[in-house]
Amino acid sequence: MDGHALEPAAAVPWVRSSELLGFPPDARVLIVNADDFGMYDAVNAAVIDAIEGGIAGSCSLMVPCPGSPQAMRMLRERPEIPFGIHLTLVCDLPHYRWGPLVPREKVGSLLDGAGELFPPDRRPELLARARLDEVEREFRAQIDAVADAGLTPTHLDWHCLTDGGREDIFDLTVALAGEYGLAVRVWLEGGRRKVRGLPVTDHDFLDSFALDLGGKATRYAELLRELPAGLSEWAVHPGLGDEESRRAEPGRGWRVRRSDYAFLMSSQARELLRREGIVVIDYRAVQEMWARGPRT
Repeated sequence: MDGHALEPAAAVPWVRSSELLGFPPDARVLIVNADDFGMYDAVNAAVIDAIEGGIAGSCSLMVPCPGSPQAMRMLRERPEIPFGIHLTLVCDLPHYRWGPLVPREKVGSLLDGAGELFPPDRRPELLARARLDEVEREFRAQIDAVADAGLTPTHLDWHCLTDGGREDIFDLTVALAGEYGLAVRVWLEGGRRKVRGLPVTDHDFLDSFALDLGGKATRYAELLRELPAGLSEWAVHPGLGDEESRRAEPGRGWRVRRSDYAFLMSSQARELLRREGIVVIDYRAVQEMWARGPRT
């Protein structure tokens, strides 16, 4: 979960990202990406459901989390499912803790006084102290763990850190993506300028945790009807809302995930996509364009 609403849109590029991907100028193209895959089992089950039986097209894997081994098994059993790596420096569930993959003594600048990953409300402390070489060490460990599991991701994005949270972390991630042959989810205008000529979201980015719970399905329907031409992306967070979910996220979190799951799996969502002529894609085509390099 990223804790942000609709981020400011960048200046309109000369060519929309949807056109870079081969769609006509009036096409309405949407990435529906299920974030937090691997967080815990009830999230894993809901993410798979939302892709196989709902309108989600891809997901992002949180490698350090307790549910990650199960999530990677699920991906090995379903090689057709495209997924990215949700690069993780933050732990937001006090009841389901996770830490870095790298030994703690090698990434001390990423840890709080108790030797744990920072929670979301202390992101400014993390970003003020994080050494770039230690961020790289941990990011590489997460990417390599996926490769070691025999899996091939499509893109990189970040958990709770919009565009990496810091310019040098953004630049590092783009460099890693180039090295590993991956795309990057880019939200903000500064990042869009840096990767101009590569496909990124053309419009405001939606994080489902920013939506009100009341009338959420209605709001989702409105957003689909209002979706502009070009490439848009929604970061959704499906979860089953079962007993495990309520133990892991006893506050608002499990309700956000349950309401996302309900809409993603609904016949209303599928019918709206059909009626509005919206094309849902995943990051595979975006990855191919990033591998070729910027189009000028």
